Amino acid sequence: MLNPFSLTVRAMNYARRHGIKSAFRRARSFLDERRSTKAKGGYPPSVLAAQRKAVFPTPLTFSILVPLYNTPEKFLSEMIDSVLRQTYRDFELCLADGSDARHAEVERICLRYARRDGRVRYRKLEENLGISGNTNACIDMARGEYFVLLDHDDRLHPAALYRLREAIDGGADFVYTDEITFRGTLKNTFSPHLKPDFAPDNLRANNYICHLCAFSRALLFSAGKYFRSECDGSQDYDMMLRLTEKAKKIVHLPEILYYWRAHSASVATDISAKPYVLAAAKRAIADHLQRVGLEGEVTDSAVPSMYRIVYKIKGNPKVSIVIANRNHRADLEKCVRSIVEKTTYGNYEVIIVENGSTERDIFEYYARLERDPRFRVVTWADGAFNYSAINNFGVGASAGEYLLLLNNDIEIITPDWIQEMLMYAQRTDVGAVGAKLYYPNDTVQHAGIGIGLLGLAGHLHRHFPRRHPGYMGRLSYAHNLSAVTAACIMVPRTVWERVGGLDEGYAVAFNDVDLCMKIRDAGYLIVFTPFAEAYHYESLSRGSEDTPEKRARFVGEIERFYDKWKTVLDRGDPYYNPGFRLDREDFSLRFSPVWDKINS
Repeated sequence: MLNPFSLTVRAMNYARRHGIKSAFRRARSFLDERRSTKAKGGYPPSVLAAQRKAVFPTPLTFSILVPLYNTPEKFLSEMIDSVLRQTYRDFELCLADGSDARHAEVERICLRYARRDGRVRYRKLEENLGISGNTNACIDMARGEYFVLLDHDDRLHPAALYRLREAIDGGADFVYTDEITFRGTLKNTFSPHLKPDFAPDNLRANNYICHLCAFSRALLFSAGKYFRSECDGSQDYDMMLRLTEKAKKIVHLPEILYYWRAHSASVATDISAKPYVLAAAKRAIADHLQRVGLEGEVTDSAVPSMYRIVYKIKGNPKVSIVIANRNHRADLEKCVRSIVEKTTYGNYEVIIVENGSTERDIFEYYARLERDPRFRVVTWADGAFNYSAINNFGVGASAGEYLLLLNNDIEIITPDWIQEMLMYAQRTDVGAVGAKLYYPNDTVQHAGIGIGLLGLAGHLHRHFPRRHPGYMGRLSYAHNLSAVTAACIMVPRTVWERVGGLDEGYAVAFNDVDLCMKIRDAGYLIVFTPFAEAYHYESLSRGSEDTPEKRARFVGEIERFYDKWKTVLDRGDPYYNPGFRLDREDFSLRFSPVWDKINS
């Protein structure tokens, strides 16, 4: 059966070809290049000058925490200079120095800066306390209302503190930004990290927040105040987890405001330069899970520094697999065979919703299937095809606590696919879970849906090779997204009933995206897991949209979706950075990251 979502682009193309201007114009508006200069990592001099003159209604001091240890002279000077060039002037730079006697120039340089600018505060430690201990010494020095973390060899964008202050004035107690890596000078930048808004499953899989972040003094103290030496190497990761557990308002600024230096001994160049980092990260995640009341084992993913959590499944709940089918015995038989032969989870039932088959052999196959008590065929005889109504009918005939909608042209790959989805669906904060689907040529067909792509929504990472790690490793770990395809989606029955199931106003297209939007609107997370895998053959069993009635329905569904979700579409997908192009599904950038001469 044709994946309903895959009709979206065809519907948009139809609107364009046939001159249905309202639908096409509204779609094209989301493909426009709307990013400002700020998003590209650069600010015009006039904007920076205006920031320097700006007056905020209340005073607020940032304490920038920088632990030092044998910092190369050039790196140290460039770091301090980048702080002193900030357009927001109310800050203190807290430098706690654990350098050894062979690196006395660190103290000399810091004292020189401190004599020139009273905001530079320096403390020579009696001994090196490690990265956590040295940072804790910075905390003890700090007097500001908000703390900012800065590595001793990295650099800040000149507008960084100003933009943080604006977010704080909007009520944020935790703020983070995008970042980019550089080698040597800021003319040589690479690997821009354009991040999603706060996504707890992303953070449990890797420290995607990293640089730059700021947080209130009150938040830090509520999270335990100090960095933990037992997590040295991943002490920032541990702190990010602790802070976000307690934060009241987390804000992401989708701007490159931090420059992360890559050199021969840095993690930015190669995580293997510091192997202890990986062990410390897994400890930080495990401790986090214990604090928030989740049971799970933290393991490595295929990409170093990115992790997989195997959550404990509670009880043995029944999972109802609902498959809509019309004719296409070969497709259905392949699907069912893969379920029966590969599935390792025992407590499931399969509800096949027969809807208008005309071929004799499919009914013979149904009769054979129903000899297995796990299988049941129910007939939806309402006439016109309506994917939403058919699946709602199938759900009504099911008995499971968890619902798993499955296309009839899916072939399961992963034996524990149900467990991989169920472990997330059992969490009280999760409303839907999607799987990773491949075309027969082993390229990605589906790895989550981005809202606003291709005019309305698009499949992220489509056509990437099966083993590709994805943008910043995203194909290697479970993470949060705005939507997943109904070709393979698990939803707790309680959530399904709360949001009213599939909207039957979407007979073919957009029903799965709409379902996920409703689930998110009800306060739940959507999770995509790459560890539940299947082939999706997309047999196009519904045929082409070649009648006036079908074409009119397509356009109506486009308009219906825009009207219903216009506010969300205008705001943008929180999990898809606005720095990415909307006319592609491969995380292509809208811009070439630039550097500011003022910060070079």
